Amino acid sequence: MKKIQNISFITTFSVRHPVLREGKPIESCKFDGDDLPTTNHFGIFVDENLIGVVSLFKNKNTIFNTKNQFQIRGMAVLPEFQRKGFGEDLVKHCETFFNNQKSITIWFNARENAVPFYEKLGYNKIGNPFSIADIGLHYLMKKEIG
Repeated sequence: MKKIQNISFITTFSVRHPVLREGKPIESCKFDGDDLPTTNHFGIFVDENLIGVVSLFKNKNTIFNTKNQFQIRGMAVLPEFQRKGFGEDLVKHCETFFNNQKSITIWFNARENAVPFYEKLGYNKIGNPFSIADIGLHYLMKKEIG
């Protein structure tokens, strides 16, 4: 049985570390703003085991004009559970988290290999690719909700 629930940012490390920060110190799993009251962390559990995480930050990107902007960060699903719909469940949970508020922009910096996944969910690439040190090529992506 699967379920999605709020978790602490420290709890995200057990998935962030092997998927997003492999070979780096565990401290690299903490993101600026993780501990803000406006940040929400969600975990997806299968049979009580945490298998995927996503964090939703209230964060304005000056490229966009909308007032209510949220950034997805730390989206990760353990390798043995990838390509089974769990990542899609997490992203859709972020989209429905706003309880039908109007004019929400969800944006993020997607790793190059994740772009097709997000495009399938209705997100659009904005501008040219850019490199994030020690991580690789990324694209700014966004979707308007409501």
